[in-house]
Amino acid sequence: MNAFWYSVILQWKLDIRSKSLLVTCYLVPLAFFLLMGGVFTSVMPQMKETLIQSMIVMGISMGAFIGLPPSLTETYGSDIKKAYQANGVPLYLGLATMFLSAFLHLMMLCIIILVLAPIIFQAVLPANLCLFFVGLAVYTVCSLSIGCVLGLTVKSQSKLTMIAQLIFLPSIILSGIMFPIDLLPNFFQTAGQFFPASWGYQLMQDQGFRLENLWYLLLVFVTAAAGCGILLKKQKSR
Repeated sequence: MNAFWYSVILQWKLDIRSKSLLVTCYLVPLAFFLLMGGVFTSVMPQMKETLIQSMIVMGISMGAFIGLPPSLTETYGSDIKKAYQANGVPLYLGLATMFLSAFLHLMMLCIIILVLAPIIFQAVLPANLCLFFVGLAVYTVCSLSIGCVLGLTVKSQSKLTMIAQLIFLPSIILSGIMFPIDLLPNFFQTAGQFFPASWGYQLMQDQGFRLENLWYLLLVFVTAAAGCGILLKKQKSR
């Protein structure tokens, strides 16, 4: 167990030095928050009530779908995997350490947004911070599990970038974080329900932590976790 946590801490330190993770988990989400936070609250003052949730959904989606998968592809599609196997290291160790490291970085991002939003944009803090953080953790874990499936499935970095964007962009546009979901045609409202961002956004709102907003995220996580297990077994047999 000590070796496992040492690996997590080591991976976290390595990720701090990663330019890719710095951009996708910190620089771009924070730049989007600082720029669009002012725009949203000026055009729609009522958005101050949900600005924190909106910016957090955007940041987590970017980190999970664009930031994490390339690291997994690089690890399991290169000689690093062979080094694991040659030294008797379980293949799941790399996945677990990257998952937890990304989770910690995204939590740090969310805390920064949570602290700065009320100061800069007079955003309203969640009424129940405990339930908010539980919902935040559930959505983050669900999103990262999808990122893990992407990283283990797609071997080409160029294809991975394209597929990640195809998940990330609809997640942001159709989730209701940028404008009320009611403004969209019924078809796009229905399509948005297939992306976890829509459910995570609802889950983190005040009075939103309910089973009706939770069950889909749990279903996606369980499905993605099972998929990761199958993909790791295939990696081991190669």
